[in-house]
Amino acid sequence: MRVFIGLIIAALLVATPALAQPRIGAGRSVEEISIAELQAEMAAGRTTSERITRAYLARIDAIDRRGPVLRSVIAVNPDALAQARALDAERRAGRVRGPLHGVPILIKDNIETLDPVATTAGSLALKDNVTGRDAPVVARLRAAGAVILGKTNLSEWANIRGSGSISGWSAINGRTRNPYALDRNPCGSSSGSGAATAASLAAAAVGTETDGSIVCPSSANGIVGIKPTVGLVSRTHIVPISASQDTAGPMARSVADAAALLTAMAGTDAADAATVEADARKSDYLAALDVNALQGRRIGVARFLAGWHAPTDALFNEAINALRAGGAEIVEIAEGPPRAEISAAEFTVLLTELKVGLNAYLASTSPDRVAVRTLADVIAFNKTEPRELALFGQETFERAEATKGLDDPDYVAAAAKAKRLAGAEGIDALMARHRLDAIVAPTGSPAWVTDTLLGDRFIGGSSSLAAVSGYPNITVPMGHVRGLPVGLSFFGAAWSEAKLIGIAYAYEQRTKARRAPLYLPSLLE
Repeated sequence: MRVFIGLIIAALLVATPALAQPRIGAGRSVEEISIAELQAEMAAGRTTSERITRAYLARIDAIDRRGPVLRSVIAVNPDALAQARALDAERRAGRVRGPLHGVPILIKDNIETLDPVATTAGSLALKDNVTGRDAPVVARLRAAGAVILGKTNLSEWANIRGSGSISGWSAINGRTRNPYALDRNPCGSSSGSGAATAASLAAAAVGTETDGSIVCPSSANGIVGIKPTVGLVSRTHIVPISASQDTAGPMARSVADAAALLTAMAGTDAADAATVEADARKSDYLAALDVNALQGRRIGVARFLAGWHAPTDALFNEAINALRAGGAEIVEIAEGPPRAEISAAEFTVLLTELKVGLNAYLASTSPDRVAVRTLADVIAFNKTEPRELALFGQETFERAEATKGLDDPDYVAAAAKAKRLAGAEGIDALMARHRLDAIVAPTGSPAWVTDTLLGDRFIGGSSSLAAVSGYPNITVPMGHVRGLPVGLSFFGAAWSEAKLIGIAYAYEQRTKARRAPLYLPSLLE
């Protein structure tokens, strides 16, 4: 009976208000529709980008603001409908820019757009940071025909302010809720991008990752996330944490949709030295989609990155069986590189690079709009703004402020050690020793109950090796634990996105593990 009542409640939440299911024409809703299907509808003349954009805006209003109240979208773009109309006019004139033409996309709110909305990183210190400039990654999406629908909520300052942080919470927009169970956490820091994509508030979204911030919210919200090789995608005009590890990446409901975004996002940016190889390394990632891509592949099973949650391990074993059934050769890996050493070195790197990078970013903003010009200014601002420190502190910021810069011998040693242990002696060594095409592991734990007193309760994950090495990581829905999604991560050598996308797509098509969220108030006991 309790299950039956729960399903009734969930159905009511989804069905009300009526705008939760806006139509784009021919009786079709935007819920769970793919980018390819949106293109087919527009190409056939059955709908327009303007109608699609209106439908997503209505769904944001119904579900994010008035229905279950996900709080996943910080701001909608007031120019979105004008952009959609202009792209419709181009289509009528015979110009279609590609797979994203007329497709509405959400952008994490630490990434600048030239639209009249602020880029806040979730902080009240940046509430007026309307820059009037596109981050190159946004400019590429815009040039590919995407409609910039709005900005998504995030863990404030991308979860780097304090050790007691609450993933998905920002002073600007409050707490993002997980659409699978509203009392559960969406993980972070790309929390809003994950929840909004899962809830079909846009065709897809862009997130950013330093360590886990794309793949964890993708896993917790039952979607696909791609953390690219550092340097494939520009970081210019993105509020930074670490020049060594930061990257933007796509978050979508399918591998195909994520591949379409990554194709548009990738490329060299003269202002970001890390991207010097990007133009030579990028490809059409949609061309990598192959249902037979598992055949003959050697897949390493990273047992050393599992074992922290029995129900997730059970799904992991089912995923391994599916990979084997798809023609992959499975190679068990019991031991990996020293994670505690990697983590310690990584933290030193993040603290030092945070101060350097954030000071440089703040110096590039308008002093008429942004009063804080340095990390020290942000720390001082937070002490005067009650909402900022009401739930957790800023001790990580304070430790970063005490660092000594990129010439500090401790930083230089830590940076070299982290890259060596995670890269050359980590992923590279495992791939060579076992002759692997990819390594798999559970992405993360099922979503925990959000606790504003005790903070996050994350119990396990596999993001750090790919994050610290700067190598690609793709998470795909693996199944559900009592209704909560968990993901399977595929990671491998630098610049191996196309290979990993093919493998991930073949796994996705074989298992079809994704289910749309039900917006349950809570999990039933």
